[in-house]
Amino acid sequence: MSLALCTTSHTPLMGRAEPAPEVVDRVESAFDRARAFIRDYGPELVVIFGPDHYNGFFYDVMPPFCIGAAAESVGDYGLPTGPLPVDAEAARAIAREVLASGIDVAVSERMQVDHGFGQPLELLFGAIDAVPLVPVFINCVAEPLGPVSRIRLLGEAVGRGAAATGRRVLVVGSGGLSHDPPVPRLDGAPPPVAERLIAGRNPTPSERAVREARVIDAIAGFAAGTSDLMPLNPQWDTEVMGVLAAGDLERVDDWAVDWFVENGGHSAHEVRTWIAAYAALAAGGRYQVETSFYEAIPEWIAGFGLTTARTVPA
Repeated sequence: MSLALCTTSHTPLMGRAEPAPEVVDRVESAFDRARAFIRDYGPELVVIFGPDHYNGFFYDVMPPFCIGAAAESVGDYGLPTGPLPVDAEAARAIAREVLASGIDVAVSERMQVDHGFGQPLELLFGAIDAVPLVPVFINCVAEPLGPVSRIRLLGEAVGRGAAATGRRVLVVGSGGLSHDPPVPRLDGAPPPVAERLIAGRNPTPSERAVREARVIDAIAGFAAGTSDLMPLNPQWDTEVMGVLAAGDLERVDDWAVDWFVENGGHSAHEVRTWIAAYAALAAGGRYQVETSFYEAIPEWIAGFGLTTARTVPA
């Protein structure tokens, strides 16, 4: 049994809005290092923490956390559609450990996931179906959001469950860092938008295309400096990454919900997936970060980070 970690930002703008070539080269070099780390580790199971952007989870029932015993990709932003290779036995065992730890978690036998899960799987493994996995959804956008301390406790419990499988487990956190894309909010939404946030599953291809084009246009304005979306915050991003790398995870318990929005934008809450991933890794003991990359990339409306780490033998 062993645990290792990879955390990465995601953005549907990759391949659609290009930063300067040297920026793209630096990002690709960081992914090359992460992929080499993963090949060297040779995971037998991947536990991936990811958010959703009103593609799989809606306000008809919005759980704070959900473990998928089966899942499929909705294929937004050109990603593949279809089932993920979920290890149902491992998913249910991890869910039992989480519940036994006093953390309320939903379990889905028909989870739908979007680019928050699909993109890192494609970038790190070459396909969404390349490795057995357990998807763990964390609500990062649908208010109200719970305290950050619960994210840490969730991660610890998932880590214990993953370690108990006796396999080499790679924990992936997908999201963050500072970014404030035009994701709608239920409070004050016009009735058609509110209805989509409550029960918007399975849009038609044309409906999905219209929504995605709207997001891409809004982010193009952000990159051009003509948007009122919140700027990226590299100082905040590196502070958060530093706390996680240092292993001082109990510090996150003091991070207020509003603190994320004030410093990193509404979708900065996606860093909850990183917190959960690092807490899961810490369940295996002391850890050490092996690679770390960060760059603020306005064209992708993302403070873009990528880290790898593994537990250190006692």
